[in-house]
Amino acid sequence: MIEETLFFQSPRFLSELYCGLEENLAGVESVTGTRIVSRDDWLKISGEEDQVARAREFFQLLEQAKRQGMRIARSDFRNMLGLVESGAMEEMRDLFQNPVQIELRSKSIVPKSLNQKRYLQSIAKRDIVFGIGPAGTGKTYLAVAAALKSLMDEQVERVILTRPAVEAGEALGFLPGDLTEKIQPYLLPLYDAIYDMMGRVEGRRLIGLDADRKEERNTKIEIAPLAYMRGRTLSNAFVILDEAQNTTPEQMMMFLTRLGDGSRMVITGDKTQIDLPRHKYSGLKEAEKVLVNIPDVAFHYFEGKDVVRNPIVQQIIDAYARYEARTGAHQPREVRPD
Repeated sequence: MIEETLFFQSPRFLSELYCGLEENLAGVESVTGTRIVSRDDWLKISGEEDQVARAREFFQLLEQAKRQGMRIARSDFRNMLGLVESGAMEEMRDLFQNPVQIELRSKSIVPKSLNQKRYLQSIAKRDIVFGIGPAGTGKTYLAVAAALKSLMDEQVERVILTRPAVEAGEALGFLPGDLTEKIQPYLLPLYDAIYDMMGRVEGRRLIGLDADRKEERNTKIEIAPLAYMRGRTLSNAFVILDEAQNTTPEQMMMFLTRLGDGSRMVITGDKTQIDLPRHKYSGLKEAEKVLVNIPDVAFHYFEGKDVVRNPIVQQIIDAYARYEARTGAHQPREVRPD
């Protein structure tokens, strides 16, 4: 048995590493087989030498993550402790010892999983990147962060964010307001991501929204439904298509062929959340088959383990996957010849 004490820059800094929760320290004790005592700005770890080494490295990697700008939430802590428990400590080392970091006005964006890191690396290198996977994996959020960084660094002149409004012919007509106001609810997640990263005042300025009249002017960020993309050539822009599983093949081809000089595209979607009518085939699914051998197009896949929301979200996704595999529920309804 050995005992080792780790010191940190302040009591608050140490507390933020484990979210100030004794249950999180108990979790580390359980996973590593150690005993941990926290006081002021130090941690005392007791146990066998290899157990203490695992616990020490875990907290040191958390410290690296925090110094890189990562705000460690409960879900982040539990997800990373899960890597230790599953013997995937090497993944944590690679994630934080070779950081990919996006500095924006209101916060630093740091990938929280190795898959997120590889996704950002693909976005930096490829003209077109598909991010495909379940909710909560950061597909859209990270794409928006990369787009805003490109805009701030003047690598592009504008950012264009778009989504299909799949219910436009059915439910939107009953909503009050003009077309823009009817479509607004579909685009709120994109506004939320921008406000979170840039602050609400700066975000509204970049979008071109006047606080009183809500009119567009001098827009650096355009947020619009997919139908507005038809007939345009999108040059010197960072373009994101969100909820791409709800595009038709015709819409997907229309969107992809808008790419102009000096532009990049990121297409995100979740193939388990297709809301198209039964007779429609998903353009995202077709794109996987059609574009697979084009070198400058990258397909990046997320899994349940990459969920960075509350850990129960990952459990829900896994439970549904097992249920569908067992019962055949939610099998694709649409049919399209290959």
